[in-house]
Amino acid sequence: MMVAVEQVEVVVAHHERATLRVGDVFLKIDADKTQTDVEVEAMDLAPVPTPEILWRKPPVLALAALRGTALGRLGEPSTESSAAWAAAGATARTLHDAPLPPWLGWSPDKFASQLDSECEWLLANDVLPVDVVTRSRRAGEAALRPWTPVFTHGDLQVAHVFVKDDEVTGVIDWSDACQGDALFDLAILTFGHEEHLVDVIAGYGTDVDLDVIRAWWPLRSLLAVRWLVEHGFDPSPEISVLRSRS
Repeated sequence: MMVAVEQVEVVVAHHERATLRVGDVFLKIDADKTQTDVEVEAMDLAPVPTPEILWRKPPVLALAALRGTALGRLGEPSTESSAAWAAAGATARTLHDAPLPPWLGWSPDKFASQLDSECEWLLANDVLPVDVVTRSRRAGEAALRPWTPVFTHGDLQVAHVFVKDDEVTGVIDWSDACQGDALFDLAILTFGHEEHLVDVIAGYGTDVDLDVIRAWWPLRSLLAVRWLVEHGFDPSPEISVLRSRS
């Protein structure tokens, strides 16, 4: 008698970590135990839907699959409704209203220091023209102002938010969670999907500085390109954002 065997799908893999899917189980393999520690504690503290932790045996963390599908993919139009995007905004607001996690995030000064390094690398490697880097940097620096820390996800991109029937069923990948800028989370959520910013803000339910969110878009791109290249990912969406906003 033939026994059905679940296939192993490589969801993502790079030099720092890998995620495999076997049936309805996701296996996250991370050589840095501290990142998994953050992820587990953040999911425990976050007052929003998160994947069920099935078991943990470092360096592996086993998580149950979420219902629904990702809100979108970077570089592709989202097929989800305005209501689903508003639900994502409401989920972000719930998280931001929660008590702070015990660990700190990046300060404006740390972002500025990293920005120096990344812009130097982009220019030294002829990744982008000087004028694009200069204008993008000038626009992005507007995000580096003092902010009141909130509980942030830290990487709230559309692929990390799952929805079904216009409701958020869960948020994944919490290893970057920290005390941070609320508008950074909203910027990452709408990065590459500017047309849904109004929906997200409607769901978020309070006035925010849209200029700061728009400033985070080029700043995030400048900070991300080198990491993407060095880890074997395509930085085209980030480069497109930089060129379009310059």
